Amino acid sequence: MALRTDTFDLGGLRLTSGEGRRLELGVAIEPFTLAGQRYSVQPELVPANLDVSRTSGGGYALRLRFEGTVDGPCMRCLESASPQFAVEAREIEQPGGGEELTTPYAEDEVIDLRAWARDALALALPATIMCRADCAGLCAICGENLNIAELGHQHEREPDPRWAKLSELRFE
Repeated sequence: MALRTDTFDLGGLRLTSGEGRRLELGVAIEPFTLAGQRYSVQPELVPANLDVSRTSGGGYALRLRFEGTVDGPCMRCLESASPQFAVEAREIEQPGGGEELTTPYAEDEVIDLRAWARDALALALPATIMCRADCAGLCAICGENLNIAELGHQHEREPDPRWAKLSELRFE
């Protein structure tokens, strides 16, 4: 297991233009709060691969890859959910290259891996985290978990009070 690396000094690699390195690092990713629910990332120290290439002009091309599991409640049924995600993120750091060629994660050749990994995972997450792809959720009337409820779970609907007067009509 690689040592925990929150920040990494790219200048310490002493790469020349066209050279590259692949590094195996351990990144700790802070928990997320989505829709008011807390989601933690497992393992606590996520093994990550960082590919660094030196570009002509003194910049860097960066690629971060890792896999992690997000633990928390299912957004449909509130049972425990632990989906696994593979994340791949790329950044370019080219001094004087404008906004498109500048990464917000690097400053003075030091890259903030912890922030980059957290943001990359946040972008890889779906809009709803579920326990399984076909999660049926909770019954809107009684709150029962429809994944374990008996087949055909349903409730008698109350009549709409706006139509109550029509029930008084008698045709003879």
